[in-house]
Amino acid sequence: MHSEDLLMFLGVAENGNLSRAAVEIGLSQSALSRRISALESELNTRLFYRSGRGLTLTESGHRLIAFAQTIKHTLAEANAALLAPAHQGPSSIVLAAPPTIAKILFGSIGKSLQQRYPGIKMRFKEGLAGHIHDWIASGEIDAAIAYLPENRAFLGAVDVILRERLSFVAPTEFGALPDAFPIERLAEVPMVVPSPSHGMRTRAEAFVAQYSKSLNVAMECDSSVYITRQLVVENCGCTILPVAAVFEELQAGKLQATRLEPDVVRDVAIISGRNRPPIPAQWEVLRAIREVMTGLVEGGLWPDAELAEASPG
Repeated sequence: MHSEDLLMFLGVAENGNLSRAAVEIGLSQSALSRRISALESELNTRLFYRSGRGLTLTESGHRLIAFAQTIKHTLAEANAALLAPAHQGPSSIVLAAPPTIAKILFGSIGKSLQQRYPGIKMRFKEGLAGHIHDWIASGEIDAAIAYLPENRAFLGAVDVILRERLSFVAPTEFGALPDAFPIERLAEVPMVVPSPSHGMRTRAEAFVAQYSKSLNVAMECDSSVYITRQLVVENCGCTILPVAAVFEELQAGKLQATRLEPDVVRDVAIISGRNRPPIPAQWEVLRAIREVMTGLVEGGLWPDAELAEASPG
């Protein structure tokens, strides 16, 4: 079975008709029919049900079509990468980030890359840590700007850009906050946190476990950070977030925040996707993203963040 066989199979499947597919592919109908029959013989399974009204996929055909589409997409990407002059940069890029980072960063990255590479097709994906790690592992994205997990073995290339401090965030009804909120007190107040499968929840539970206590979970929220913020605004509990994620609510007096004691920080890094061919001019693109992140921190537009030590070039 060769890529050409899969592309012909895909052409027939998409048309549902041998004659139309033959015209599109550039073969005679009889030659295409023989090629499809040979592929079925090689795989020892029927791929199509044949009738006077055309062709429909069998169960085996439905399973094979996903692989055929992947091959078609990969070949198209390879063709575009090799034909595009390197100085023009990539024709497309797929970037991912968790909501708190996407809110700060995606607009600035979009503007910067569009100016550097006119005509670039950009796709931004927002997701929680678990989703992003899956996208990295599967090669669904070119790069992610994300918080580094404790276990980094499954990640691709990592470039740590900055460190961001986490804060205790409370509704105004909570009362005045101290200059710093002791971590052990997280066991005493109702908390709005993600479910146990998420890194933030794991870290929060580990914080209070140091003091032989358990986290007081009032609500679990796996939706966007926006929903978590609204639940805290409505006095459903408190949470742990970076200041940048609740900056507007703090400015409007809807929420209040203070640092945790001792300090809790997270590394934010650019992580290259795995199992995905590198995009053209990848080093330059990632450097451009690094420059945007650095500029936001130095300009005070990423609150409670400081630049990490420069990574080796």
